[in-house]
Amino acid sequence: MKQYPQHRYTPPVGATEIVLVRHGQSRAAIPGQPFPLQPFPQKKGQGDPELSALGRMQALKVAAQLASEPINAINAIYVTSLCRTHESAAPLAAKLGLMPIEEAGLREVHLGEWEGGVLRIKVHENDALYQQMQLEQRWDVIPGAESHDEIQLRVAAALSSMVAQHQGQRIVAFVHGGIIGHILSQVTRSEAFAFNGCDNGSISRIVAAEDTYRLRGYNDTAHLQGLESDSMLS
Repeated sequence: MKQYPQHRYTPPVGATEIVLVRHGQSRAAIPGQPFPLQPFPQKKGQGDPELSALGRMQALKVAAQLASEPINAINAIYVTSLCRTHESAAPLAAKLGLMPIEEAGLREVHLGEWEGGVLRIKVHENDALYQQMQLEQRWDVIPGAESHDEIQLRVAAALSSMVAQHQGQRIVAFVHGGIIGHILSQVTRSEAFAFNGCDNGSISRIVAAEDTYRLRGYNDTAHLQGLESDSMLS
């Protein structure tokens, strides 16, 4: 009798597997001591804090997990122009002997007047504007912050470029909570903030083939067992 067993998922031929890693926890915000700012196109500076001690441990855990997975080899590592992604990618890059590629189009959502750590304080205070931002699910409720369309323009261009360069390959991108949330909401056509709040050091996965993206995993933190984490945007 012929049988038809279930099979493990395999990506389509020529597909690009993109492993999205949220950077490790960055250092805490302190009132009156804003994070150093890095230039941002056509906007004021963007907060650029380094990793905390916990964030560095999370980066080591991520590297151990991804380097040991018995699946397709990792062909490239991407980071953004912000230092917390460079620091988070460093352990994996060292293990694999790869030089991270910087893709500024995937840097964090620009928070306008709430840059430099202010957002974290506003979240802690449950500020009325923060509540409105959650209700309307748009960043530009914050004065000077990026709109959905601005974010989409740069993120879509960055992803398209990466996929074009790595057809049939597996790549890892160390990025940010707001950007992972944006990408996955677009992939799944869900509410804008449906995937916001993934944990620092978490692993999410998408597959891109023929201009179509599919979600294969979200916010995997099994490799971080024993470490505390902070899921706030940073």
